[in-house]
Amino acid sequence: MRILFFSHYYTPEGNAPATRVSALCERWAKAGHDVTVVTCAPNVPSGVVYDGYRNVRMDETINGVKVARVKTYMAANKGAFRRMLNFVSYFLSALWTALGLPRPDVVIATSPQIFCGYAGVWYARLRRVPLVVEIRDIWPESMGAVGAHIPGPAYWALERVEKAMYRRCAKLVTVGEGYRERLVEKGVPAEKIAIVMNGTDLEVYGPRGKDEELLRRFGLDGKFVVSYIGTVGMACGLEVVLDAAELLGCKEHREKEVVFVIVGDGAHREQLEAEAKKRGLSNVVFTGRQPKSTMPAWVASSDANLVHLRKTDLFTTVMPSKIFESAGCRRPIIMGVDGFAKKLVMDAGAGLDMKPESAQSLVECVERLVADPALSARLGENAYRNIALVHNRDSQAKDYLSILENMA
Repeated sequence: MRILFFSHYYTPEGNAPATRVSALCERWAKAGHDVTVVTCAPNVPSGVVYDGYRNVRMDETINGVKVARVKTYMAANKGAFRRMLNFVSYFLSALWTALGLPRPDVVIATSPQIFCGYAGVWYARLRRVPLVVEIRDIWPESMGAVGAHIPGPAYWALERVEKAMYRRCAKLVTVGEGYRERLVEKGVPAEKIAIVMNGTDLEVYGPRGKDEELLRRFGLDGKFVVSYIGTVGMACGLEVVLDAAELLGCKEHREKEVVFVIVGDGAHREQLEAEAKKRGLSNVVFTGRQPKSTMPAWVASSDANLVHLRKTDLFTTVMPSKIFESAGCRRPIIMGVDGFAKKLVMDAGAGLDMKPESAQSLVECVERLVADPALSARLGENAYRNIALVHNRDSQAKDYLSILENMA
């Protein structure tokens, strides 16, 4: 098949959408399909284009995937107005560029963000090809859930765009049962929705030992490391880490000193780091944005990996990719997200249940793991066997491909 994929994010960006899309597309290309991704110059989360790239129209091939990069209005991952300009400029540039490419057998458009999905709607309509819309965030609800203020008329307009997008695609693919239920509530026929879970890329996130040099570089050797790895955005609610660090700092741990490590960058990183310095929290380390290639080493070098989102009903539907990365490296998960994702982790015996936004609950989880190394090892092993080996990128790509073949 010839597959065209609209994605606002793509490798070498390391956020969850870029990682999922690149993992799928590379496997489809390896299987002999002609795959093209229409995306931007890599710039997440700072809005600054990565070294080696420019914000211009350019083509490259990455691991067999043709990548068409378009010029957009650049914006950091914060501030509603400038980000909206970024999204709309992608819609216009991506649609114009795609119309000049060879006609595909099927087109996919993925969220976040909604204008990326709508580029797929208009392209499929103009070129008369079947469209799959992939839902990883339900817009505009997800923006409201993280505290982003959207004026009433704009919110109404975005809802109209959202409903039109659902109506005009041939198939909706989402990442978990929670999303399916929410989409059905919005009037989408259940038979129109398919689930293709997130999964572990076992070629990248496999069992390995700690990277002692990496730990030494950040002064973490010999310490019990609890890591949050990913975009430090509004949805993450990482104030809870500072509160937990403050509580732990008041206690004596004879076994090991506990350090929280926040690996990555985003709209809230500077604010959190300033607050940590204000409180004098020496047991919280911010690494800033790290190369994507080092992410497996960070996951594997952590004694536990934190998965956390703010406490809101909408986030009970999500399925964070961090679960699968931690599972691949045989690391226990501190699960601070309610709903379907927590059920997956708890049923697998892969982690500890943390109440979202509760510093005391986070402290209790950490103390259990520090005091019981056998528990940590058991949770990590369960994560690998019951999550990573069951939900992985290879099976995910195969399931997704069968959907595309039926449509094409």
